[in-house]
Amino acid sequence: MNYREGEVLLFDKPYKWTSFQLVNKVRWLLCRKFDWKKLKVGHAGTLDPLATGLMVLCTGKATKQIPSLIGFDKEYIAEIKLGETTPSYDLETEVDNTYPTEHITRELFESVLDSFKGEIDQVPPVFSAKQVNGTRAYEFARKGIDLELKAAKVVINKLEIINFEMPYVSLLVSCSKGTYIRSLARDIGKLLNSGAYLSGLKRTRIGEYKLTDAISVENFEKSLSEM
Repeated sequence: MNYREGEVLLFDKPYKWTSFQLVNKVRWLLCRKFDWKKLKVGHAGTLDPLATGLMVLCTGKATKQIPSLIGFDKEYIAEIKLGETTPSYDLETEVDNTYPTEHITRELFESVLDSFKGEIDQVPPVFSAKQVNGTRAYEFARKGIDLELKAAKVVINKLEIINFEMPYVSLLVSCSKGTYIRSLARDIGKLLNSGAYLSGLKRTRIGEYKLTDAISVENFEKSLSEM
């Protein structure tokens, strides 16, 4: 591996790590191993701290590939909890409302999913890194400032139930770049005349890159020490 010249690396991001923590850790490990003062390392798409799974990192001259990698479709396994909502649409914030779920059957759920397949308009979460006048939306949200984010067009290529065990439903989601799975969870809850938030998320694919080919931070560190 020629990390200095440029490599594309696949990592399984740990739970509660930010994307930038992963980038910084990999850069630090490589610079320490090879006694470099600096090394260019970038990522081809972030993951929320509460999500795990595939992140594509590029080193050296391979960072020039990042703009093309960011455009790839992505695949996730998402767990949604029905009957409750949170301001962030995930576990980052506490439950703020509860809703009835007795009317929700698998058949109803599947019919609702059909509404989200193909090109849809999606409003990003206010607790997101979306830029608003040069500031991240979550910075406004954490200060309690109300924001009205504009809807963006995204494409849901595949949306399938993996497991249906009320109040939890696991989904396989294949989608275009810019899709917020948290917003998808919120919108599914609304269409069910209930509420929902994202209780778990794992990214399994970016384009042709797969999580099954990714390495953990611990194993990457171990492989460097054995070189």
